[in-house]
Amino acid sequence: MKKTTLVIMAAGMGSRYGGVKQLDPVGPSGEIIMDYSVYDAIEAGFNKIVFIIRKDLEEDFKEVIGNRIAKEIEVEYCFQELDNLPEGFSLPEGRTKPWGTGQAVLAAKDIVNEPFAVINADDYYGKEAFVKIHDYLVSLDENAEKYQFCMAGFVLGNTLSDNGTVTRGICEVNEDDILIDVKETSDLIQVGDNVEGKNLMTQKEVVLPLDSVVSMNMWGFSTKLFDELETGFKEFLSQYGKELKTEYLLPEVVGDLINKGKADVKVLRTSDKWFGVTYKEDKEKVVESFKELVEKGVYPEKLF
Repeated sequence: MKKTTLVIMAAGMGSRYGGVKQLDPVGPSGEIIMDYSVYDAIEAGFNKIVFIIRKDLEEDFKEVIGNRIAKEIEVEYCFQELDNLPEGFSLPEGRTKPWGTGQAVLAAKDIVNEPFAVINADDYYGKEAFVKIHDYLVSLDENAEKYQFCMAGFVLGNTLSDNGTVTRGICEVNEDDILIDVKETSDLIQVGDNVEGKNLMTQKEVVLPLDSVVSMNMWGFSTKLFDELETGFKEFLSQYGKELKTEYLLPEVVGDLINKGKADVKVLRTSDKWFGVTYKEDKEKVVESFKELVEKGVYPEKLF
């Protein structure tokens, strides 16, 4: 069977959370959220894990998770750094914010040579999406006229936080479950039977039904994405490289490829309930949720 890799974006500090939330224990035996993602990925059939981290976190990261995981599956590391820029570009004075998820995935270009999935480190996705994305990737036609990518499509109502607003990619999907567009939408919070928020680009208020399809940054790609990321990052830096906060975001790269007719993105719907630690107050619920999943036999008490 075709080899597949799971790429985990773990380079970001949790600004709203106030720390390196990716390394916070939430499971009954001290597991962190990433442990569950890796466990589900191995079960689904993935063969390799690539962690995208910051160089200064490498030692702590290996101690908390990397060394344990390496006993179960092939593990590699790559680093997202502010000054890792293409030739001809330099870091603007005063920039401290990472360049975004597009640059993060681009960091894996030299060590990922097979179809791959991408996820956030601090989100729990559930088992169903890993199986669906893995099965899609192993059947991928890399010689198709358009790039064949995929995305896990979550139900908006299953991805909200009880402790504040969240940002999600609101998806427009056609009747064949092909992605038409993703609009990054912030300040999302349930109000009655709907969800209210703001379009991140236009800042216009939006009201959405609870069953809207959303992206949680769980994607499946062929390696052809890397050349597009490389070209796109240079174009992004030419336009926004002197700004201190603008980010090169993976959903916007994918949206651009769709709009140019270069990619078809299959939306693989999942009814699994997301949870994650966006705010400090979320941690208690996440701990309780994993405890319940262990009690139901979904996971063993000790993963690795």
